[in-house]
Amino acid sequence: MALEDSDLPALTAALGLPGLVDVHAHFMPPQVLAKVWAYFDSAGPLLGRPWPITYRTSDEERVEHLRSMGVRRFSALSYAHRPGVAGFMNEWTRDFAERTPDALWSATFYPEPEAATYVPQLIEEGVEVFKVHVQVGDFAPYDPLLEPVWGVLAESGTPIVLHAGSGPAPGHHTGPSGVADVLSRHPDLALVIAHLGMPEIDEFLDLAERHDNVRLDTTMAFVDFWDEPVPHGVPARLLDLQERILFGTDFPNIPYAYAHQVEVLQRLDLGDDWMRSVLWHNGAELFGVDA
Repeated sequence: MALEDSDLPALTAALGLPGLVDVHAHFMPPQVLAKVWAYFDSAGPLLGRPWPITYRTSDEERVEHLRSMGVRRFSALSYAHRPGVAGFMNEWTRDFAERTPDALWSATFYPEPEAATYVPQLIEEGVEVFKVHVQVGDFAPYDPLLEPVWGVLAESGTPIVLHAGSGPAPGHHTGPSGVADVLSRHPDLALVIAHLGMPEIDEFLDLAERHDNVRLDTTMAFVDFWDEPVPHGVPARLLDLQERILFGTDFPNIPYAYAHQVEVLQRLDLGDDWMRSVLWHNGAELFGVDA
C-alpha cells in the first residue's frame, strides 16, 4: 500500500523523530509561481512529459499541509532566471519568512555585478539558505561575476541549494565539471547538490567525498515518476555519506504525493538510522533546528 501524506506523522514518531526538515521546498511570488506552473502545464522542453502539479493551492494552504505532515522546517526556494530579478524575489522571500516562522529565510542570486553587494548584505542580515538554478538561469557556475559571491559564501558557510545536474534535461552549463571548477577555488563552500545531482549522481557523490561541506538532497530521486531503476552502487554510497544526505521534495511542484518521496527512501532499505539522519538530523544540524 502506498504511503500517504497523513501517514507521515506516525512514521516519524515511530523513528523517534520530532518531524521532518525539508531543505528543498518552493515558495515564490505569486506571479512567478503562476509562470512556473504554466510551464509545467505545457510540458515544456526541459520536461518532455506531462507534469501535473499535485499541490496547486494557496501559500497558506500549502504551509498548513506541510505542518499537518509534521514538516517542522522547510525552505522557501525561489531562483533568478535572468539579471535584475533576484532583488524582487529576495524581498518577497524575506517577507514570507517573516510571516512564516517555520520557513527558512531563503534567497537567490544571479551572475550580475550587483550580486557582489546584495549577497554579502543578505548574509549579514541573517539569510539562511540560497537557491541557484544553473539550468533555468543558463549560466556557468564559474561565471566571473560569481567569483566574489562564492568567496563570501565560502567564508560565511551559508548553505546554497544548487541545481547543477543535467536532469530533467541537460542545459548548456549543467553537469559536475562546472561545480568542480568552483570548488577547486572555494573548497569550503556549503553546497547542497539538488536532486542528488541527477542524472550524474555518481559524479556529484565523488565531489561530496572530496569536499567535507558538500551535501546532496534527495529531491525527486528514485521516484516512480521517472520509471527508472536505482543506479547500481548508489545506495551503498548514500549509506557511506549518511551524514551529508538531506531530505528534499520540490514541494509543491511535484506530480505525485509528498509522502512518495519518503516511501522511495524507505525502499532503499538503508536502515532506520539512515532514515533518521536524512529525514531530520542532517537538515536540523545544518540549519540549527531545535527538536
